[in-house]
Amino acid sequence: MEAPEVPTEQLHEQINHNAEHSNNSWERGVALSSAFLAALAAICSLLAGHHANEALIEQIQSSNKWAYYQAKGIKAAVLESKIELLQQEGHASSKADLGKLTEYKKQQDAISEDAKVSQEESEQHLKHHMSYAAGVTFFQISIVIGAISVLSKRRNFWYLSLTLGVIGLGFFLKGYFL
Repeated sequence: MEAPEVPTEQLHEQINHNAEHSNNSWERGVALSSAFLAALAAICSLLAGHHANEALIEQIQSSNKWAYYQAKGIKAAVLESKIELLQQEGHASSKADLGKLTEYKKQQDAISEDAKVSQEESEQHLKHHMSYAAGVTFFQISIVIGAISVLSKRRNFWYLSLTLGVIGLGFFLKGYFL
């Protein structure tokens, strides 16, 4: 079966002809602003992905630390049970057991602090990600509306495109300075 033939050569020639013979400087402005917005969208997208990955890594580390915290808690509970059983039997607890129990509690406190720090870092990366992702969205919508402005030959759409681009830039800067 033969593929349908699409007259892309004629379309390409028509676009080039219109671009070369266009006296509308605003069309060049739309093209330049769209290119600039596309570059910002690409940068914003990379940063959003980076922060999403970092948030995930920090969350995994936090979960690992909480699991370690729980393991120390289980060890402490088993040791406490041993000490209680020995006391009920009338035997004295060894100083090593009491020291180990104190050590487990101290370790749990330190592990808890580390886990909380990782959790906070994950949340901070997620805030950056959300801001950059919103920026990407506004940049992309801005580029599309810029294209619509050229196709419909309406400057108001270009102004809307630039406005949305500025909003996207605001989210980009918010993500950067968070």
